[in-house]
Amino acid sequence: MANRNYETVFVLTPVLNDAQVQETIEKFTQVLKENGADLLNTENWGLRKLAYPIQKKSTGYYYLVEFTAPAAAIDVLELAYRRDERVIRFLTTVLDKHAVAYNERRRKGELNSQKAKQTEAVAQ
Repeated sequence: MANRNYETVFVLTPVLNDAQVQETIEKFTQVLKENGADLLNTENWGLRKLAYPIQKKSTGYYYLVEFTAPAAAIDVLELAYRRDERVIRFLTTVLDKHAVAYNERRRKGELNSQKAKQTEAVAQ
């Protein structure tokens, strides 16, 4: 079966220190690698405010991983999320060709340069 493009965002509890956050991130990326995934991009979004309290917490460490993997890897990854008490929320989505193209442009910084050009044109 062919690999598909996915992205997953997970939120870790804010009571962790930096070493624990890194350890948790490495754990989940290792789960993906062990199940045949190729990591395309990882982004640490840092400590952010949640839209609503989860488990009496109003902030959390956000992390994004873009990857290609067989469908079976998603089940293993989400099971690991559910078993880890440090994860308070997660979402894994399949990316279509438009989302893949958008993510590539975003990684290259093309979207930010377009915004700057639009702002410049409006200012003139």
